[in-house]
Amino acid sequence: MRSMDKSDRRSAYEAARSLIGKAKSILISGHLSPDGDSLGSMIALSRMLVAAGKQAVATADIKALGKPGFLEGVSDLLPLKKLKRKKFDLFIYVDASSPDRLPPEVRPFAEKLPTITIDHHATSEPSGVAILDPAASSAGELVWHFAKWMEWPIDHATAEALWVSIVTDTGRFAYDSVKPSTMRVATDLLKRGVRTAFINDILYNSFPMKAMELKRRAWRSLHVWKNRKVAEVTLSRDDFREVRGTKAEAEDVIEIPRSVSGNQIALFFYQIPDRTREIRVSIRTRAQFDATALAKQFNGGGHIRAAGCTVKGSMATAKRQVRKAVKEMLLKK
Repeated sequence: MRSMDKSDRRSAYEAARSLIGKAKSILISGHLSPDGDSLGSMIALSRMLVAAGKQAVATADIKALGKPGFLEGVSDLLPLKKLKRKKFDLFIYVDASSPDRLPPEVRPFAEKLPTITIDHHATSEPSGVAILDPAASSAGELVWHFAKWMEWPIDHATAEALWVSIVTDTGRFAYDSVKPSTMRVATDLLKRGVRTAFINDILYNSFPMKAMELKRRAWRSLHVWKNRKVAEVTLSRDDFREVRGTKAEAEDVIEIPRSVSGNQIALFFYQIPDRTREIRVSIRTRAQFDATALAKQFNGGGHIRAAGCTVKGSMATAKRQVRKAVKEMLLKK
């Protein structure tokens, strides 16, 4: 997916403004198990739409929000289980590369309603009107640009939601996706009183015991191979069940293999405690390796340095297939 030029951006903005203008009731969603970018973006967008006089509500699994769940606006989220009783005439989804990445309860709205997609994944397959830019640091950055174009005011709570979107998806402004434009957005948000130290402490310096136990188990599983170029960790379904933890509490486990000196490809294999027979894989890469190239082999996607996929079958099957693909990737370099 190429980056949007000025003409693309203006056309997408105008089409989105037209749909919003016609809509009376708007549903907003992010991807499954929303991270900081997904949650922050949809909270910010819903707040600005309500302030603009629209009936707008964001929806998510309240139990799967993790640390970003402290944001003001979380209490206004519509639980997924209540969607069946609601009617909407416009659907907006953020930070999801395709409708398949949305919660199952939300997907029918993407199929039936006029839709706006706001996303920055390189592998995005959008629906409806698409505000897309893989060069953007985050969906939150795209929401900010659209809000500015729409001349929507950004209050303190909305600024903090967008700050969480950007800071979590850029690794605290450390990733290659950070551009001068990203810092200009951050500067604007800081002017609105974002509590940077407070937010940083919640996101990165305070962990519940469940998260600590999951990390401990992940550390024990650390497997390093190919002369430290590849490192992986694993959390089984039993790990999550015994700890009574969720994926949100294991959000940064991928940093364990990524922190190995010399690492080029980091893998996190995990099974969430549901009834499906599948393994999810988080992928992080450095320098010469494209994480999306690996994820696409298993119908996944994401960004050049951060991607993910799902492999059907057992943990052993998933590891065997992914390791084979990794070895083939290494041979090409």
